[in-house]
Amino acid sequence: MTQRQPLSLTIPEPKARPGAAPDFSYLQLSVAGELPRPPIDCRPETIREHAFGLVRVLDDNGVAQGPWAPTLSEEQLLHGLRAMEKTRIFDERMLMAQRQGKTSIYVQCRGEEAIACAQRLALEKGDMCFPTYRQQGLLIAQDFPLEEMICQIYSNAGDKLGGRSLPFFYSEREHGFFSISGNLATQFIQAVGWAMASAIRGDDRIASGWIGDGSTAESDFHAGLVFASVYRPPVVLNVVNNQWAISSFQGLAGGDAANFACRGHGFNIPSLRVDGNDFLAVYAASQWAIERARSNLGPTLIEWVTYRAAAHSTSDDPTRYRPTDEFGAWPLGDPIARLKQHLIGRGCWDEARHERLLEELTAEVKAAAKAAEAKGTLGKGPAPSTAEMFNHVFAEMPLHLRRQRQELGY
Repeated sequence: MTQRQPLSLTIPEPKARPGAAPDFSYLQLSVAGELPRPPIDCRPETIREHAFGLVRVLDDNGVAQGPWAPTLSEEQLLHGLRAMEKTRIFDERMLMAQRQGKTSIYVQCRGEEAIACAQRLALEKGDMCFPTYRQQGLLIAQDFPLEEMICQIYSNAGDKLGGRSLPFFYSEREHGFFSISGNLATQFIQAVGWAMASAIRGDDRIASGWIGDGSTAESDFHAGLVFASVYRPPVVLNVVNNQWAISSFQGLAGGDAANFACRGHGFNIPSLRVDGNDFLAVYAASQWAIERARSNLGPTLIEWVTYRAAAHSTSDDPTRYRPTDEFGAWPLGDPIARLKQHLIGRGCWDEARHERLLEELTAEVKAAAKAAEAKGTLGKGPAPSTAEMFNHVFAEMPLHLRRQRQELGY
């Protein structure tokens, strides 16, 4: 009788741990300009290569290549560069504020700025984004008042949400920024539902949903794709693959078995895999998917290949699970540096002007933080009234809550 080998499980492991050299050999990269730009009314099965290749525009020298290169003016490109730099400076200031005890927790998007900033510039007023906690660029790219964002982070008297939300869970309906959900992957089912409602009304507004690579393991991811494939609402479904979900690398969400873009094909949804650190590629791919949605051609799934350069949050220490210099070895580079190089190559930017921009933005962020701090910080100074906890829970406050509020003296 033949003796069988014992069965075993496959446990995904990152290529490198702390102390080892960074290893991104698992990434499948395409040459800039290599993938064709299909018509927006293409059938999903005709663009299978786009879910396995990588849509790229900027080459290693910062030169735009290929059919995906968007037609953007120098003014638009400089606006994008400014938005990304402002987002990064804002993040750094808020990280310092958290370390000083002015807020309880903060989440940075360092290394991922191009994704939110470029897509926001491709969207229109009235479109609704359903973001996670790492898309602050969706607001900053619109020149949203930084002071209002910081007041919410500080949960102070100027916080329009009355301190009832997590510090960085912004909610700005008029700016197309739906209230952030702390539960993973809810953004997809919310975005699909909102887009279905827009179509039912006969509106021309589209939705954009955002999740991370780890959230693709949640059931809401699959439920969202089912409804998107069946009803074909006007929605863009973004998966930000930044390689790490807290301390778990993307392989534990199935990224080693199959990339995240190709999962759209199982639902007959057109899918793109895009260089998320290439501002021009992000804008072009977003524009393509947005045009499809607004032309009543249904959903698009996009996997943005990027890297979380910072910690998951201020409660995280990434040196415990990955090499400390991994971002420096990331093969797709820094999105800000790449767009800056492109602009310098076009002759419309230089190092001196960039330094002046950094000084200007730093002063702007500092002034906004100072103005917000005058309205209080966590545990210090003015704060929302305790009575706020009873508001905005029910359309009509029930008797038991009125009694509780009275017992507190309100």
